[in-house]
Amino acid sequence: MKKIDLENDKISKLIKKFAIPCVISMIVAALYNIVDQIFIGWSNAGEYGNAATNIVYPFTVISLAFALLIGDGMSALFNLSLGAKDKNKANKAIGNGLILLIVISIILTIVGLIFNEQILKLFGGNPHEIKCYQYAKDYLKIICYGLPFYIIGQGLNASIRSDGSPKYAMFATLMGAIANIILDPIFIFIFNMNVKGAAIATIIGQIITFIISILYLNKSKSFKINKESIKLNIRVCKQSISLGLASLITQLAIVIIIAVANNLVSKYGYMTISSSSIAYGVVTPLAVIGICMKVFGIIISIVVGVSLGGMPIIGYNIGAKNIKRVKEAIKYILITNLIVGIIALILFELLPNFIINIFGQGNSYEYMEYAQFCLRIFLGGIILTCLTKSMSILLQSMGSSLKSTLLSLARDVIFFVPAIIIIAIISKNVVTMLWSAIIADILAFILGIILLKTELIKKDKLCTK
Repeated sequence: MKKIDLENDKISKLIKKFAIPCVISMIVAALYNIVDQIFIGWSNAGEYGNAATNIVYPFTVISLAFALLIGDGMSALFNLSLGAKDKNKANKAIGNGLILLIVISIILTIVGLIFNEQILKLFGGNPHEIKCYQYAKDYLKIICYGLPFYIIGQGLNASIRSDGSPKYAMFATLMGAIANIILDPIFIFIFNMNVKGAAIATIIGQIITFIISILYLNKSKSFKINKESIKLNIRVCKQSISLGLASLITQLAIVIIIAVANNLVSKYGYMTISSSSIAYGVVTPLAVIGICMKVFGIIISIVVGVSLGGMPIIGYNIGAKNIKRVKEAIKYILITNLIVGIIALILFELLPNFIINIFGQGNSYEYMEYAQFCLRIFLGGIILTCLTKSMSILLQSMGSSLKSTLLSLARDVIFFVPAIIIIAIISKNVVTMLWSAIIADILAFILGIILLKTELIKKDKLCTK
């Protein structure tokens, strides 16, 4: 990294340099799904199309989860190795990671194509909702063909950032997203392909990102892809996977949230009566929860982008035993993400109708009412969520994969899942169950503070020896 001095440059300057392109990359990656949902919402598919993409969304998140498991893991190991002046290990981290990305992408593609009906059922798909189910089936089958391009492209993004080229990483993702945005209305409206058109546009965007990312491997600054680096090393693979485990858990937690919420909605949707004395049903809550999760994903993308932007700085300075710069970077990142959370909360509480109308207008009274509940209650603890997600990635950057994984599991699995199931069973109400998110946010935030503080004390002692 000739132009970037991770050991001496001003922390705020370094974080801005890495984080801004990273944030844009993360937002753009999230837009792949959210743009589809917006255009589908304005198409003939409407509410049924949005509900269908929500059913398929968890599987695309699973794909992203494995991409980040390898991508973020090899990136973290790469930075730690550079800081420790181990160039050979740094090369192996990237080379081995690339091979793992290829293998995982092929496996997931085969699984998606063979077990598509089982996947839809797992995530709340109901064959009796014929129109919605068929849309979901069409969307999933097409999306599966693009998984190798999506997984490898997203996985390499972290390595490109860590190599000192955050702008190139941003460019790769941005070009794919722009293509998706341009092609979506063409395939959906002009060719009248509805949900199928959205899926095809998404795949083309992913292929573009993949090609640009692969081309970078020939112009990398700090690593080389050769026969030696791609030769699988069990020790390197284990280290990369352990460091990327928090990213995997973070994404899989989203899958669990959606899967549990979708299935509870399918069970209790017709039992919950709106203020207009009409039941919410199944399709309306499915569509609304899907939209809320996409909006949630945009905010978390910003938080993750800011936090990942600090990963090269924290990882390098941990390796160089400069704890003062590590603490300074952590403070800057947490304050930034606190501000992001505050802004998001204001938008969710004051402008719920504006946000939901982006995804299509002319919705029923029940649809808009449930959407307001989702944004104001389900996402009501967004400030704490932002800080908790940030602390998880900071722990990952410091090489504490166990604490990072525990915190990632805590909010979305350990606390949220039992809470939403218990509340839903007791109340049999798809509105009341939304309060489980705030309960989980409070408990996870407290745990995050404890874990981060103990890890900083541990690293302080190690670095001062």
